[in-house]
Amino acid sequence: MRRFVIEADGGSRGNPGPAGYGTVVRDASDGQVLAEAAEYLGVATNNVAEYRGLIAGLRAAHAIDPSAEVEARMDSKLVVEQMSGRWKIKHPDMRPLAEEAKGIFPPGQVRYTWIPREKNKHADRLANEAMDAGKAGRQWEPGQSRAAESAQPAAESAQPSADEESEPAPPTTGWSAAADLGTPTTFVLLRHGETLLTPQKLFSGSGGTDPDLSDKGRWQADRTAAALAARGTIQAVVSSPLARCHQTAQAVADRLGLEVRIDDGLRETDFGAWEGLSFSEVKDRHPADLNAWLTSAKATPTGGESFASVARRVALSRDKLLARHAGRTVLVVSHVTPVKTLIRLALGAPPESLFRMELSPASLSAVQYYADGNASLRLFNDTSHLR
Repeated sequence: MRRFVIEADGGSRGNPGPAGYGTVVRDASDGQVLAEAAEYLGVATNNVAEYRGLIAGLRAAHAIDPSAEVEARMDSKLVVEQMSGRWKIKHPDMRPLAEEAKGIFPPGQVRYTWIPREKNKHADRLANEAMDAGKAGRQWEPGQSRAAESAQPAAESAQPSADEESEPAPPTTGWSAAADLGTPTTFVLLRHGETLLTPQKLFSGSGGTDPDLSDKGRWQADRTAAALAARGTIQAVVSSPLARCHQTAQAVADRLGLEVRIDDGLRETDFGAWEGLSFSEVKDRHPADLNAWLTSAKATPTGGESFASVARRVALSRDKLLARHAGRTVLVVSHVTPVKTLIRLALGAPPESLFRMELSPASLSAVQYYADGNASLRLFNDTSHLR
């Protein structure tokens, strides 16, 4: 049986904006290029262009040998994970494209592999040639392509694909064959110390009062600061803007001689009308909202914020911090929901996993992020420094 490798890419200069795709079909045994294709799509999004590139590659491979086994390699985690069945396809524009791609070969005949962008330069070049042709008012022609000769992107390159699903992309989907095992960026995740509301197990988010640390919370912050100072690995401190986090972060920063940088995306969920209430009180006063909230990440407390919304802003903060502190160890001081969200995104776990984690006040967790997009949970809910 013949085996093919498809390399596919797509991009948009603006997202949405002028878009195009490129795709290459290779013989898996020797890497010989069997077919190339590229097309200017007009105005479209990155994700649509990525799917169009995949579809074109699958059709080209099918035309050569419909019985072949195919490995589709792409630098779009969204397309790879959706086509592999590990991520749900939520966006209405993506569903028909995914169904079209699935229908080209019989089930089980195609497998999908994520590769880093630098390993997909041939297809990237083709996509940019197609966009350049569209800019000049024409379509891409294979006889004029130099993609096989040059791995460098076109002068005006498309932006890397940005996933448009409501669920943010986790930074890892498993170790790839080309995993980058260089110096990781480490987030040491610290939940703030106790407030007077913490032992009462009341909803305390970002939409109500902003309580200070209690006496016990200040003691926890001091103990944590001493433990982290003894380890000597923290290079930067970032905190939620809420008082209980900022006070916890400042205790550590003072001990380490660092400044505290505030990131609004790390604030706790806004629990709306539930602020200051116990679970039982919410169950009595807002039963419908509570039932919905327990079953869907998109549900909101009355006048509050959904976990899906929190995940989007936390993922944005994560990505900004990774870009700013590449290869460093950063103390991230936040709340129950943001810390759990960072952990679940690193693991690729579903939203309902938030209800299955216990996170103690002043506990430490740690996630390491690698340059190729992989992540590793190194520590979870450690309170040994408080004993």
